[in-house]
This record gives sequence, C-alpha cells and structure tokens, in this order.
Amino acid sequence: MEQKRESWGSRFGFIMATAGFAIGLGNIWRFPYMVGTNGGGAFLVVYLAICFTICVPLFIAEISLGRKTRLNPIQGMQKLTRKGSPWVMIGWIGAIACVLLMSYYLMVIGWMAAYFVKALTGVFAGATPEQTSVMYDTFVSDPLQVGAYTLGVVVVLGVIVTRGLKDGVEKACKWMLPALMIMLLILAAKSLMMSPQVEGAAGAMAGLKWYVTPDFSKINGGVVLAALGQAFFSIGIGIACAFVYGSYLAPDSDLPADATIVIALDTGIAVVAGLVIFPALFCFGMDPQAGPGLLFKTMPVIFGQLPGGSIFASMFFFLVVLAGLTSGMGYLEAPAATFSELFGISRKKSVWGILAIMYILGIPSILSQGPWSHILIFGRNFFDLADYISGNVMMPVDALLIAIYTAFVWKFANFKDDSNVGAKTFRIANSWKPFVVAVVPVAVLIIMITAIF
Repeated sequence: MEQKRESWGSRFGFIMATAGFAIGLGNIWRFPYMVGTNGGGAFLVVYLAICFTICVPLFIAEISLGRKTRLNPIQGMQKLTRKGSPWVMIGWIGAIACVLLMSYYLMVIGWMAAYFVKALTGVFAGATPEQTSVMYDTFVSDPLQVGAYTLGVVVVLGVIVTRGLKDGVEKACKWMLPALMIMLLILAAKSLMMSPQVEGAAGAMAGLKWYVTPDFSKINGGVVLAALGQAFFSIGIGIACAFVYGSYLAPDSDLPADATIVIALDTGIAVVAGLVIFPALFCFGMDPQAGPGLLFKTMPVIFGQLPGGSIFASMFFFLVVLAGLTSGMGYLEAPAATFSELFGISRKKSVWGILAIMYILGIPSILSQGPWSHILIFGRNFFDLADYISGNVMMPVDALLIAIYTAFVWKFANFKDDSNVGAKTFRIANSWKPFVVAVVPVAVLIIMITAIF
C-alpha cells in the first residue's frame, strides 16, 4: 500500500518552496564566483542559454514525474518501470548527490552564519579589500569555528524539516524569499551608483560592462561545462528535489507555468546577485577571479562604505543564511523523504540520520580549508572534489538519465499530456518536441563526454 503523502498548502507556497531550494547560495555565493572565474559575460550568456533551452524542459519533466507517481524518486521510478530497472538509478543518483552536495553546502551556510555574527559586531566598518581577504582566510582555515557554525546550521535545518512540509518548509519559504529579493534589489541599485573608491579603479559601469558583455573567444568546453554544472546546482536538476517536491503537488496544478516561474525567479536572482558584486568589485579594483571567497571579500567592503553599513551587512548575511537554509531544506527533504519511505523509518529518524551523515562527510571539506589544505585528490582538495563530483558529474549524469527516459521511454506525447494536466497559463506545445527528443539529450551527452575526458 502506498504511503499517504503530504501536499502543498497553496500554489504560492509551492512556488516559494520550490524556488527556495533553487534560489539560495547557488545564486548569491556560487554564481558570482563562477562568473568571475569563467570569463564574465561569456559565462553569463552560456548560462542563460542552458537555463532556458535545457533546464526548463528537464525541470518540468522531473517535477511531472514526481506528480505522476506521487512517490519518492526511487519508488516512483520502480512504479513507472519495475524494481531493479536501470531507470531507478535516477532516484538513487539524485538522492546520493543531495547528500554529497550538502556535505559541503552545510559548511558554506555556516560561513554565512559566521559573517552574520561578525556583521552584528560592526567589524566591517571601513574595512579594506586586503583586510576582508585576511578576515576570510583566517576564519575558513579554523576548523573548530567553522565546524561549530556548521553544526548550528545542522540543528536549525533538522528542527525545521522535522516539522513537516506545510508547517516547516512551506511556511518558512513564504516569507524568507520575498525579503531576500527586496534586499538584493536595494543593494544592486547601491552598487551600480558607486563611484571608484581607489585610485586607478575602473568604476561601476566598467564592472557592469565586463559582466554583461560576452567575449565569445572565452567560450570553450570548460566554460560550457561550468555553466551546466552551475545551472543544475542552482536550479536543482538531477538531484531528486524537484521529483520529491512534484510528488506533493495536486494532480490539477498548473505545472508548466509554475516550473517556468521558478526557473525565471532563480535565474533573475542570480543575475541580480552579479549586479551587486561586480560593479562594486570594479570600484575597488578587486580581482573578479577570487573564487569561492568572492562574496566574503567583496560584500563587507561595500557595507563598510554605506551609512548604517553594519545594519545592512547584518540584514544581508542574515537573509543569505535564510536563502541557504531554504535550499538546504530541499536538499535535505529529498533524501530524508526518500529513505524514510524506502526503508520504512520515521521522518524524524530519517532527517537526523541523513543530517549526521552529511555532517560527517563534510568534515574533510572543513579541514581542507585549513589543516588539510595540502591534501589533493586528482588535483582537488576535498571541498573542490565534493563540489565537482556532485555538481559536474552526478547531477549531469542524473539529468541525462531523465532526458533519455523522457525522450525514449516516457515519449514526448505522454510527457506533454501528463505535464499539461491542469495547465492554465500556457501548455507544452508540439514545437517543444525537437528540444525534448533531440537537443536536450544530445547537449547533456556532449557535456558529459567533455566532463569525462
């Protein structure tokens, strides 16, 4: 007998919660530094193209599979095919990728929490780029501090997710995300109006131009692969979350429109985050290729120049923590719900058990920023390796399986009909067929081959 599943309380709640796992640190922390290290406007163009040609149909397909089965991705694919079918790997890979991704994502949310506390103390007032760089390097290399903040994040996530879908995940997301969007727009306006702050700095408009003007000579296989990994990481394709969230939908939900709204919100927030970071960065003559520490080295400098900067800094990092938590809820909900139903254990035990595994797996990533920074595997430290395997390998593999299943097993006509049930705003049209059947599988396959070689 199938286990009775929870359902979303409202359409707005579903959109906010689904956008919540998509909109998070992937947009505000990871997207800017990926832009900075992959050619600026060249990366942005490739990223936008991937989001709206590859990710939209894949995202709709994954949510639609969840709604169709009303089960977790492992049991859902067993229902659609058979137990032991290779397509069940869609569920296994997605759930395991969630756990691996969260092993280091918890640490990054911990970084944000620590910076919220630092902002409350006013340490960013008047800080220079050199001082914020030292501040960041000193903090992340201290495993005891980082481990303690990360453990705090684990506890908060556990308390929220054990409360259930409506009272925990949905209720939290309905107020967290609108507040984050408003704050980002205010900060973007401030960043674009800044004048050069150091001698020889190019200024905000130069940063804007670098960000939005593509240099097509910089587009290569590495940039495309990085953009694909970022799109999957940010939107959450091939990681079981969309499948699980779709399984909580009512059969008559407006799925195509809601899924497209989620991707539009996710992409828009990522673009706005770049408008906050890069104009200000060029005003201070800072390096856009600062890597994962970009947000922590740039934003404190901006806040240090604002009237009431400590208040803005506190609000910003608090909201970024909340954005990280909303993503974390999705990344936790997917494997917790999956393994709870698969192994017949309570939701509470599944949530805390998965969190314990995530935290233990994340210890090497924490240590890799300090005492274990010299330990490299295939040229990557533990943090970079977990990021690469989850974001650039496992998620594309899972997305490829979903793309092939949709095109050749589910078939386009069934995908269209099943996804269009309840559609009111717009419907999947026959014109989508070449993308779903050919463009999406081939594009993901090419990028997969690039990743392997």
